[in-house]
Amino acid sequence: MACEENLEIKTNECGTAMNILYHLSILPPKILGGEAVTQDIAALQQNFGGQIIYINPNGQLPVPVIPRACFGFHKLAQLQDQERSPLLHHVFNPDPFPFPVLRYLRRPIIYSLTGGVSNQRINRRFFASLAAVTVSDERSLKKLQACGLSNVYVIPPGIDKSRFTHTPISLTSEIWLMVGSAPWSRAQFRSKGIDALLVAAQRCPELHLVFLWRGVLFDEMEARVRKFGIKRQVEVLNEQVDVNRVLARVHGSITLTTRPEIVRPYPYSLIESLAAGKPVLVSRCIPMADYVVRQGCGLVIENLTSEHLLDAVHQFSQKYDTLQNATSQIPPTVFSRQTMIVCWKRVYEAILHNAKHS
Repeated sequence: MACEENLEIKTNECGTAMNILYHLSILPPKILGGEAVTQDIAALQQNFGGQIIYINPNGQLPVPVIPRACFGFHKLAQLQDQERSPLLHHVFNPDPFPFPVLRYLRRPIIYSLTGGVSNQRINRRFFASLAAVTVSDERSLKKLQACGLSNVYVIPPGIDKSRFTHTPISLTSEIWLMVGSAPWSRAQFRSKGIDALLVAAQRCPELHLVFLWRGVLFDEMEARVRKFGIKRQVEVLNEQVDVNRVLARVHGSITLTTRPEIVRPYPYSLIESLAAGKPVLVSRCIPMADYVVRQGCGLVIENLTSEHLLDAVHQFSQKYDTLQNATSQIPPTVFSRQTMIVCWKRVYEAILHNAKHS
């Protein structure tokens, strides 16, 4: 089920107060506003109210690393106490993991998959029992429907586009790219293409990279930059930044991955880049690649070798004017936060109605 992008939106359509618990499986962000999921929840709280619950106990309890199967149990008594009043549980997690704690909750549960759905096995019985499962792309919708799920909604991603302005810069011999979706683990330096980008920069002195970091593995990244001898070409912004100002001095943005579930289907750094009139480069396995191809607002990269990256950067440079013009033609309603909020309102109200009459 999809929520149309060309909705007729009225300001007073939003803003209905609801009792919602937003469950996050990540740790609290080290940099305020640095995570797309917390930006989404802040927008939902602004319109519907609600409270954030971090179900990941790592760092909260004086024990070694706690597996995902145990997430949330340290707060189960609190959750069950809050269920004495009618409410919605809204879970955010990158992949379709059936958290056992959710089986102990009585109120309706919405499970939002914040990463792309790959070919991993789906626990159909568990997810079919939920009030709703949401995704942000058609690829994931089709995969979940192929597993027999009929309670899946597509919620289009949305940002506050008023924060972004187009500052054109000419593309001469140097090319500057903003890089989002920073790694959470050392293994993701490879799977998110960070190492391949650093090798590409080492081989191409004209390539400059501005990384948006999230306070995790910063020393590791700095060590890699020193190792490759490319400090002049690489900036790592490990702090809260005005992304619009960063975009004002780059030609475009790039997000890479070998696995769709470890990045958002529509990475916010790429959406923000398009909102600022800057075309993008994106891995084929990221669902947003389908939109980029249709709109012509960037290039798609097939695999993460430095050779492929350098070829893509060269094509990006050669086709830049055409790509930038296509980016400027994106309709204002696409990737609108207001559209996203209206879609969430419809899902919330439908679930509350069903719960009331069940």
